Amino acid sequence: MSASSSGAASTLLDAADAGRRTRVRLLIVAMLFAATTINYADRATISIAGPDMAKELGLSPVQMGYVFSAFAWSYVLAQIPGGWLLDRYSVKWVYAAAVALWSGFTLVQGAVGFFSGLTAVVLLFALRLAVGLTEAPVFPANARIVAAWFPTRERGMASAFFNSAQYFATVLFTPLMAWIVHNFGWHHVFTSMGLLGLAFAVVWLRVVDSPKNHPSMNQAERDYIEAGGALLDMDGQSRTRQGDAGRTLRQLLANRMLLGIYIGQYCITVLTYFFLTWFPVYLVKERGLSILQAGFAAVLPALCGFIGGILGGVISDLLLRRGFSLTAARKIPIVGGMLLSMSIIGCNYVQADALVVGLMALAFFGKGIGALGWAVVADTSPRESGGLSGGLFNTFGNTAGITTPIAIGYIVQSTGSFNGALVFVGLNALVACFCYLVVVGEIRRVELKAH
Repeated sequence: MSASSSGAASTLLDAADAGRRTRVRLLIVAMLFAATTINYADRATISIAGPDMAKELGLSPVQMGYVFSAFAWSYVLAQIPGGWLLDRYSVKWVYAAAVALWSGFTLVQGAVGFFSGLTAVVLLFALRLAVGLTEAPVFPANARIVAAWFPTRERGMASAFFNSAQYFATVLFTPLMAWIVHNFGWHHVFTSMGLLGLAFAVVWLRVVDSPKNHPSMNQAERDYIEAGGALLDMDGQSRTRQGDAGRTLRQLLANRMLLGIYIGQYCITVLTYFFLTWFPVYLVKERGLSILQAGFAAVLPALCGFIGGILGGVISDLLLRRGFSLTAARKIPIVGGMLLSMSIIGCNYVQADALVVGLMALAFFGKGIGALGWAVVADTSPRESGGLSGGLFNTFGNTAGITTPIAIGYIVQSTGSFNGALVFVGLNALVACFCYLVVVGEIRRVELKAH
């Protein structure tokens, strides 16, 4: 943005600030936070149920790795179609349908407890595939909603807030789910979370709408966010490219900046999927905790990840307000956070459980600070193809959900410990730093070439 256009935008923002405006965008980001909390809690059900489930069904570490990865296979494959749906249809309704469907499939997983042997394993794998398929549109939709509802200078905080829900989900639900497993059995975790998600889908439809149409939003707030760079129409500004999604995808993949962002997100997400899948098993098998103890031990790292996630957004937006470029304001927290998250490797060199939990907490604090990828997506996605761009970003990121559980399963089975697994996770954080420092370059919105 030139100095003159920046000054003009600042003048418009100041004028809008002078008027009395609503704060509906804060309600919208709170809904994104709640939806993402439920989203990640439903992903994590399998890790909390995992130790008891593996014992009951007689699963080996490698078999558990494949069951853990089932969600990510379909989740990754559905990202591009999910992004296309968001570009083609109403974000509000696609989102509500996704919440209702994934919650229904989570609920049905409780019925796996009535089966045994191979039938139970196949049914569980298929249902986890269904959950992944139906969760696919949610994060690209989150990025699109933030781009529509928030000016650029608030976008880092908004994106960090909803993304930090992945940690809050652990803080809130992991002890609860562990208590349910301990007292009622592992299959009841699925039924309780499924019912919660179905109820939330109804609330979503009553609360969320586009900034162009939301009945609780006044013109002053609408002018403020539009002057600050909000796209305003969360259902997209153009339908002209819908028939040529393939060409759009080729342009996105040919862009060096985006490719660096995509690969970096894969490496960052390795840490996420270690926590969502193997972390409770690590505490039980490697550290000798009970599943109830593991559930409560996971709270501190998750809480630190949540605090770090909020802090990363605050730092990024503060840097923008202090005059740093958008590139610096996004990269500084991302690179610093990833370097800090490499402290996870230190768990291999301590014996006390308290030190292990402390190092994990430090690692997830760093990961939270660096988890600004969705803010970067909102900053860089083409205006007319935000769904496809977000879907492609999430495809790369969540491929880690396939590779990480399986790779760790093989490492644990072949070595008999988690030492190599923690090194594997930490090295991925280092590669993420390389991507943002060397590959990405200047962060800016992509303009698609005319056909």
